[in-house]
Amino acid sequence: MKPCVFIHTNERQMLGALVGEYALRRNSAHADEFDVRILHTDDHPFLAEREGQSYLRSGGHRPWHMEDLQSFTPLRFQPPAEMGYEGRALLTDPDVFAVGDVWELLSRDMQGKAVLCRPAHGAKGRAGIRASSVMLLDCEKLTHWRCAEGFHEMFEDKRDYTDWIGLLLEPEGSIGDLEDEWNDLDHLTPATKMLHNTKRYTQPWKSGLPIDFTPAEKTRTFPPLGWYRQARRKLFGLRNLGHYRPHPDPAQERHFFGLLRECLDAGVVSEARLREAMKQNHLRHDAFELIERAAKEAA
Repeated sequence: MKPCVFIHTNERQMLGALVGEYALRRNSAHADEFDVRILHTDDHPFLAEREGQSYLRSGGHRPWHMEDLQSFTPLRFQPPAEMGYEGRALLTDPDVFAVGDVWELLSRDMQGKAVLCRPAHGAKGRAGIRASSVMLLDCEKLTHWRCAEGFHEMFEDKRDYTDWIGLLLEPEGSIGDLEDEWNDLDHLTPATKMLHNTKRYTQPWKSGLPIDFTPAEKTRTFPPLGWYRQARRKLFGLRNLGHYRPHPDPAQERHFFGLLRECLDAGVVSEARLREAMKQNHLRHDAFELIERAAKEAA
């Protein structure tokens, strides 16, 4: 069985997933030795079954909405089942773009660990939380990963989303460290292997568009901000949350639109698809200008 890279996404992030798939194959000398599959929320109806219901997150409760930018995240626990609990898999977010050769990771000796990923840093790094946005998986060791079952437990107060996504529920000693370069968080250097445009406010392809995700409602640095965000969500939902900002590193914007230009040239995406994404506010409205600029810089 070939190793497989799984990119989990919803329609709002589908364009990123397609660019991510292209980058994986483009930058690997072993592209014929692994598969790439997209896990789309539409193909997993158990997610939509809970629309509007309250689930446990960081000790509190919030409603589940499929329209949220990150409604795909429970699918992080789906790859072992897709692989029949055999073989090697890699799970990535749809805003992760290979810069190096992913085969270096897929062929790595996991030294008996079930999961390799990087520790979370900053506010998310408390209490041993892991960054599950990029995970190398030994599927045979993950037979306890039952995605739909775990998802439903959040609505029964049996499982906290934060603990689940942060891999705090995994057996002790089953997780090993992955170098930061394989999940480089908004950090692009010659050492970067996989670039992750993780700061949602500044995703390069969304600058200027209305925000379509639920901001964190618990902050350690200034708790009243979390209270304000919670009250605003209850009153307005995902409306009136402001707009995405430009990415602080112009090189990362150029990197994405250079890849998108290549995807367009290769037929991975069509002009019609990009225009529809702009119409749905999934892609910034000046995208073609940035694609043209990328083409001129590549010439």
